[in-house]
Amino acid sequence: MAISIRNAVPEDAATVLRFITELATYEKAGHEVEATVELLEQSLFGPGAVTRAVICEIDGVPAGFAIWFYSFSTWQGRKGLYLEDLYVTPEYRGSGAGKQLLKHLARIAVEEGCGRFEWSVLDWNEPAIRVYEAIGAEPLSEWKRYRLAGTALEALAAD
Repeated sequence: MAISIRNAVPEDAATVLRFITELATYEKAGHEVEATVELLEQSLFGPGAVTRAVICEIDGVPAGFAIWFYSFSTWQGRKGLYLEDLYVTPEYRGSGAGKQLLKHLARIAVEEGCGRFEWSVLDWNEPAIRVYEAIGAEPLSEWKRYRLAGTALEALAAD
């Protein structure tokens, strides 16, 4: 199997949406997907887009994707790379595609002078956790992630 990774282009928006939907379903949250092809075209490729996406292909067939953006560390005084989502479709799991996507992003982080490469994982996703630990990643147990969304976000903004 030949694994290749390339930058996503606007014509990949439907494929990216398919992967997002598959990932959300795997994470038991398929009903929460609000993304559309049009929103992805704008968010990933439109003017002012801050996110980036890559497509992983195996023998020319889309097998997975990663979406990432730059963060910033005040303590380091430089940017970091934050992986929002990485997904490999079930038929290609175990092929090495996920590790190749991580290596690809690690190279970008090093080339761009990032001080960190970070992401989150659901605590029950043991297959992903095993991959992350196998490449040397460490969990940050002292940090809790918080989120404002929907009406709570709107209420704070209106205050």
